[in-house]
Amino acid sequence: MSGERILVTGGAGFIGSNIADRLAGEGHDVLIYDALSRPGVERNLAWLQERHGARIHAIVADIRDEASLARAVDDADAVFHMAAQVAVTTSLADPRDDLSINILGTFNLLEAIRAAGRKTPLVFASTNKVYGDLADIAFRPTEAGYLPADPALRAHGIGEDRPLDFHTPYGCSKGAADQYVLDYARSYGLPAAVLRMSCIYGQRQMGTEDQGWVAHFLIRALTGERITLYGDGHQVRDILDVSDAVDAYVAAWRRIDRVAGRAFNLGGGASNAVSLRTLIAEIGALTGGAPDVVFDDWRAGDQRYFVADTRHVRETLGLSNPVPWRDGVAALARWLAEERGLSLPVVTERPRVAAL
Repeated sequence: MSGERILVTGGAGFIGSNIADRLAGEGHDVLIYDALSRPGVERNLAWLQERHGARIHAIVADIRDEASLARAVDDADAVFHMAAQVAVTTSLADPRDDLSINILGTFNLLEAIRAAGRKTPLVFASTNKVYGDLADIAFRPTEAGYLPADPALRAHGIGEDRPLDFHTPYGCSKGAADQYVLDYARSYGLPAAVLRMSCIYGQRQMGTEDQGWVAHFLIRALTGERITLYGDGHQVRDILDVSDAVDAYVAAWRRIDRVAGRAFNLGGGASNAVSLRTLIAEIGALTGGAPDVVFDDWRAGDQRYFVADTRHVRETLGLSNPVPWRDGVAALARWLAEERGLSLPVVTERPRVAAL
């Protein structure tokens, strides 16, 4: 697979721009379809164009624009669908807009692919929020954060056999889109697969309080600003470096005949599970001072714990072990500091830190 024309919706965003960079670097022509509505993503597009020149083609348009989307799909040999409304908080404030972007936008894309009549492969970015708040699972608080009482869950995390349970408008819209993609594979034979992501972090992430929280915590610490933790900070997440996420997306495309019609949980897995408090303590060690942290009420639908059982996706897609979270977070800290003209302390060796 070389020299193909690949469409990446949301291709100027965090994960989309990293996918586009990988594909263009492999010799593919990449069509970036993005409304450029999120502050900072225009820098990602400029970076791609500077790195890859004529291999990057941009269409600045909304995923809800059926005509523009159809034209983009018409020439595509494969599609990575990353365009979305990505924040739970925004979905609660404007559920109609969230619905129209995540459900209608995905429906438009599926219909455009179906109308093109070429069985174009599609890999869709879904979310672990399709599993709801996991309130039925018994957890026990530990120094490392909330952990399941069930030893098997504690060892491996949440598998794809977990029942869907959409919470919040965001969970509903992404979950509905997730199911539409799988049903178009079933009903129309589209070669489409779904990756339900945990927390992805890494370079080119425009972290905010509402989305991209690993980068957000680092940015606040680097600039000496306060970090707000919603809940008690003992929530546990499996964080995954974006380079590993890109590996999974590209592998899903290359093995689409094997994975079409299937959904996979994608995250850092048990080896990269970390509580928010532990992560902030590590950030303090990286930036040379304990971040200023305050606490606020729990957010709607927040999971005490989510760790993806990644055995299925890694075996099926032939993925290597992920970047250890401490190494990945340190690399992101260096990139963010460089982007902002800041300096990090020189640390040659230091002990592992305890949580707050």
